[in-house]
Amino acid sequence: MSTGPIRLTDRASSALRPATGARITGGFWAERRRINAEVSIPQGPARLESAGNLANLRAAADGKGVFTGDFPFQDSDVHKWLEAASWQLADTPDDHELTARVAGLTRLLADAQEADGYLQTYYQVAHPEKRWQDLGWGHELYCAGHLIQAAVAHHRATGRRELLDVAERFAVLVDSVFGMDKEIDGVCGHPEIETALVELYRETGERRWLDLAGYFVDRRGHGLLDGGVNPHLGRTYWQDHTPVREAASVTGHAVRQLYLLAAVADLAAETGDAGLRAAAERLWDAMVAAKTYLTGGLGARHEGEAFGEPYELPPDRAYAETCAAIASIQWSWRMALLTGEAKYSDLVERTLYNGFLAGVGLDGDSWLYVNPLQVREAYEGAFEPDKAARRTPWFRCACCPPNVMRLLASLPHYLVSGDAEGLQLHQYATGQYEAGGGRVRVETEYPWQGRISVTVEEAPADADWTLSLRIPSWCTDFTASAPDGAAPTETHPGWLRLRRRWSPGDTLTLDLELTPRLTRPDPYVDAVRGCAAIERGPLVHCLEAADQRPGVPFEDLVLPAGARLAAHHDPGLLGGVTVVTADGRSRGGEGVVPLTAVPYHVWANRRPGAMRVWIPQE
Repeated sequence: MSTGPIRLTDRASSALRPATGARITGGFWAERRRINAEVSIPQGPARLESAGNLANLRAAADGKGVFTGDFPFQDSDVHKWLEAASWQLADTPDDHELTARVAGLTRLLADAQEADGYLQTYYQVAHPEKRWQDLGWGHELYCAGHLIQAAVAHHRATGRRELLDVAERFAVLVDSVFGMDKEIDGVCGHPEIETALVELYRETGERRWLDLAGYFVDRRGHGLLDGGVNPHLGRTYWQDHTPVREAASVTGHAVRQLYLLAAVADLAAETGDAGLRAAAERLWDAMVAAKTYLTGGLGARHEGEAFGEPYELPPDRAYAETCAAIASIQWSWRMALLTGEAKYSDLVERTLYNGFLAGVGLDGDSWLYVNPLQVREAYEGAFEPDKAARRTPWFRCACCPPNVMRLLASLPHYLVSGDAEGLQLHQYATGQYEAGGGRVRVETEYPWQGRISVTVEEAPADADWTLSLRIPSWCTDFTASAPDGAAPTETHPGWLRLRRRWSPGDTLTLDLELTPRLTRPDPYVDAVRGCAAIERGPLVHCLEAADQRPGVPFEDLVLPAGARLAAHHDPGLLGGVTVVTADGRSRGGEGVVPLTAVPYHVWANRRPGAMRVWIPQE
């Protein structure tokens, strides 16, 4: 993959830039991406057909039929699938079947588009008289944003303009309608178009798209959505209670908030706006300090799919929507590029391996919408069945599956960056990466093993060049060996750097200590006070009922304060995982009870049953 979701302009005031070439060739993420490519993405069109999304487009194209589906944003699932398929084509350009599917859907979108550029089937088919009349809940600009992102992905991956032409026509219409001196001074209830417009600016060079994105960001928080406010949710639900430059913490609907802040980071990078950068840094810090689950999950409340108050992080009622994990990764990666700070990539890693990856089953065809950290033995399901803590083939609101597909398809983009000094490895996956004027080959069995071997394949011949490897914040012990006995130095928090004259074949090896550890919660999180969680490397582990001693009630299991943890790899369990074991106890008096903890991201792949991340301690 030679490109990805973010392509900074030459004028961007960003500390780092995404890799110019990235390809995952083996190991943990290669297997997850293989399943995404062979199972998840191919089954997308059939799911969209059976759910009625494609019928809606045909109805808009030929003027026949009725709208199918419960939500006005049905089109966005099509757009996200198209983006996923496009990034996949960047990896596998000779996939003729996928190419044909993308081309067919692109033609359908072009046929459905109105002469003036408008394209949202809910209003075209069901309510043509209500165009632009319900900005709070109508998702017109949200759908436009996902269309733009799909079009940019397709253009970058294939060089073809058909989908980009459709998206630009819609963007031209939006630009003609929205503005302080135009027909509508307003914003969308669900941010998304803002970051899409920045990327359209990056792709086309047209400044008006950047300006329009800035308008939408700066007009939010001025009460423009008052007319559609749900009295139980308030304006904080869609971040319209205060301008983003003045906000003190993340609030409201988690995905809306995070998509908005991804755009704030984009705008700060492209405009050099110090106020936007300061707001993004402040809000990220507040979120991580008091509103982020151990898994990287975000959103404590089912009501409004929303953030809660600081330290309101109940494990059993956690919403932690899969889309929120994806949005968090998108925002944190933008912050890592903008600032060069390793802490943002620490959160990307935590979220990737835990809160995000749990959202898709090992089969690539079953999904979780919500990702709690505890499921009780007497669990009866959620009010909305397709948002229960059990895997399902698809959802009535199917935002998460194609969102997972597009992130996995574009994942190489999120691993490596470069600058004038050299190349930085943020995440560890076997593959080949180009950035900062050089190329490296990485070999690793991470996250099961802690050794990362980085071999330089190309570097400046007549100048010093810096190779930087992130030391994860969870790691307290590591060793590194370099060519000719050179000593890498941790010259900046979270980064191990080695600057020297490199020759092809030179190898830098990093060994991260992966001893299992007990993590105790922040004392302000009342819901899990007196508990501990098991972690190993970047992986959060959980107890799942299927692995514990039969006959011992799951809710009675406790972990002694001085419990010793041991790890071993089980190649036959759940596709091959490293489990952590400990001697536990039972409140029922059964004496020593062996406990087995599996990585959180593989839970719910067997029979339904109880699970918990936070384990009560004696």
